[in-house]
Amino acid sequence: MADLGYFGPDSVSWRVHREVTVLFGGARAVLMQAAHPLVIAGARETGFYERNPWKRLQRTLVLTYTITFGSKAQADAAAERINDVHARVRGIDAETGLPYDGLDPELLLYVHACLVESALVFERLTVGRLDARGRQRFHEEQMLAAEMVGIPRAAIPPTVPELRAYLQGVYDSGIPRVGEAARRVAALFRDPPREAEWRPVLIGVSKLAFGTLPVELRRLYGVEVGPGPRATMRAAFAATRVLRPVLPPRFRFIAPYQEWRSGTSGPVRDARRSAGVRVDGARSLRGEVRNARR
Repeated sequence: MADLGYFGPDSVSWRVHREVTVLFGGARAVLMQAAHPLVIAGARETGFYERNPWKRLQRTLVLTYTITFGSKAQADAAAERINDVHARVRGIDAETGLPYDGLDPELLLYVHACLVESALVFERLTVGRLDARGRQRFHEEQMLAAEMVGIPRAAIPPTVPELRAYLQGVYDSGIPRVGEAARRVAALFRDPPREAEWRPVLIGVSKLAFGTLPVELRRLYGVEVGPGPRATMRAAFAATRVLRPVLPPRFRFIAPYQEWRSGTSGPVRDARRSAGVRVDGARSLRGEVRNARR
């Protein structure tokens, strides 16, 4: 039997992550993450938005989606690559004077929560197929992905409402701020690099990403969503829900899912290699997560 990875076609994770419109929610997640000073300090250390930042973001997405759609060996290799990168990230944030560590479970949990919550927000707004049980199942499936990158399961809020309450607690804590680093990330979405694929689409997606941010973070980014823009967003999301089912698969589904459907491999395999995914010799990370911690 084919190795369909840790999730497989019957999983909610496949149903959610295969949608291009849910992938666009990644822009919202990155903006949320950038508003955490210690998360963005670590990203800054890796040169995330220096040397061709859009391609670095694409490589990050390749690693993330390999955990969902790859074989178990590919998923383990992608998780190992993520952990290896995180293990080299540590320092003192110049803006807050606080230490940060790429293997800090609290920072990793915030990053994970932003991704899960944003995926659920954009699934609701652009697809709308999940009920409360489906959202909970997606959250529980993604706990495995979180464990693979070093987040103890016991640290993850067990339900979707509790995950959202956790995020609200972060917003209310006064930790989020939008300094120079976060503003530079925001600028990438407002004005994507000329070489970015689907640049005209991304400009529109960035408006939806800013507009759907939690109100506390919108204020930090200086984003005002009045009645006019709010109505425009509602219309855009409603049109997406109507048009999405009739779109050709190459526009509706992300590349890893398309390759599984067609039984072929090619660009995704090459993208995984360029992102540092090496299956040969990759150790299984399930059950021995966080061996990279030092």
